[in-house]
Amino acid sequence: MSDCCAPKSNGRYDLAVIGAGSAGFSAAITAAEQGANVALIGHGTIGGTCVNVGCVPSKTMIRAAEALHGVRAAHRFPGLTGEANVADWGRLVAAKDDLVTTLRQKKYVDLLPQYNGIAYLEGKARLNGQGVAVNGDILPAAKIIIATGSSPALPNIPGIGDVPHLTSTTALGLSALPRSLLVIGGGYIGCELAQMFARAGTEVTLVTRRRLLPEAEPEISKALTGHLRNDGITILTELSYRRIARTDRGVELTVAIDGADEVITVEQVLLTTGRSPNTDGLGLAEAGIRLSGNGGVVVDDRMRTSKPDVYAAGDVTGRDQFVYMAAYGAKLAAQNAMNGDSLVYDNATMPWVTFTDPQVAGVGLTEQAARDAGFETKTSIVSLDQVPRALAARDTRGLIKLVADRKTDRLLGGQILAPEGADSIQTVVLAIKHGMTAKALGETIFPYLTTVEGLKLAAQGFGKDVAKLSCCAG
Repeated sequence: MSDCCAPKSNGRYDLAVIGAGSAGFSAAITAAEQGANVALIGHGTIGGTCVNVGCVPSKTMIRAAEALHGVRAAHRFPGLTGEANVADWGRLVAAKDDLVTTLRQKKYVDLLPQYNGIAYLEGKARLNGQGVAVNGDILPAAKIIIATGSSPALPNIPGIGDVPHLTSTTALGLSALPRSLLVIGGGYIGCELAQMFARAGTEVTLVTRRRLLPEAEPEISKALTGHLRNDGITILTELSYRRIARTDRGVELTVAIDGADEVITVEQVLLTTGRSPNTDGLGLAEAGIRLSGNGGVVVDDRMRTSKPDVYAAGDVTGRDQFVYMAAYGAKLAAQNAMNGDSLVYDNATMPWVTFTDPQVAGVGLTEQAARDAGFETKTSIVSLDQVPRALAARDTRGLIKLVADRKTDRLLGGQILAPEGADSIQTVVLAIKHGMTAKALGETIFPYLTTVEGLKLAAQGFGKDVAKLSCCAG
């Protein structure tokens, strides 16, 4: 068992944090700032999913593909043309790897020496009655936080275990672009990577049992599907999987659509059907820690597991699998572990983003979820061809949908589909968090020729036809 920072614990820690990703670091730093002696236990590459194989590498590659598209789309302005192609895919991947290495060093490795209360230990951890066993050595700890993250999940398709496949991790490390790629899964990872590879020059087919982004508003999902098809992606939805097999031509997936079988043959297949919490080998069952149906560690609203003095946070809980929610939940867990469980986890105004182009972002309740919760709802939908910013940019792909309580006019939820639309969702977050009404949002001053101004128009759309407003009409 090795450590990079000398512990000042006399052999016992106030807190042991299992997992050295975003959640683990958040918990460890929070506790150390309160004077606790913390053991941060990592296994594998320090930094976890986001910086190493998730958010950072995927978003820089997605931006690169957007740069290609931006040049090719210059013809939307009269008098302009543009051509762009991938000249050296390997060099682009190497630049991505350099960025990951830099951020991992700066935001994780180099932080540890700045916190005297944190001892970093490398090894496999397992709970036991006295604390945590690391590589067989007992590490006594008064409190424990499990923050071991998640890994790509395998879909239930006959033959999948015998077929070589890519995950979101390995796909981003390909040294050469595949000629053809099958993406299985229509969630945010599948949509993002399908578009990225298509714009880079790969022939992409995306298949999913339901519709794209099934948790999004149906209007958003339908519109995004059209935009991805315009990028050349073949999209097949509402299907079932028969079998998948390796052949001398690559990989063949047989699907059933409307009762008829269809065979899809591609060079490589990418699985993006969700992520599974990393709980194997931790001794959770023996420790009496309950797991949910999706394999996540069950926690209450204080981040406590079913075992006293043991908490969990981040993707390992199987819920709200976003890096910022992992950091938030882990900080809460550490504060509760140190100070008596007084803080409550609140995801009511949790924003989410899908980094397709146009981007998709949302917060709060969808129209259906609001109805299921007992609200009498009203909605307003504004297409981007009503937003001056989109008209000036000659890019009207997208729409904005707001949901409000018909009785009180209070905003309940909102979703945006727009180029750079993700930067506007925080306005809806604050509006919902502070109980704003649609009327109040519609009367708020917004800057002209911005995407966020579309929220004002959508709010006004509850009571009037925004197509009849002049520019800057208040």
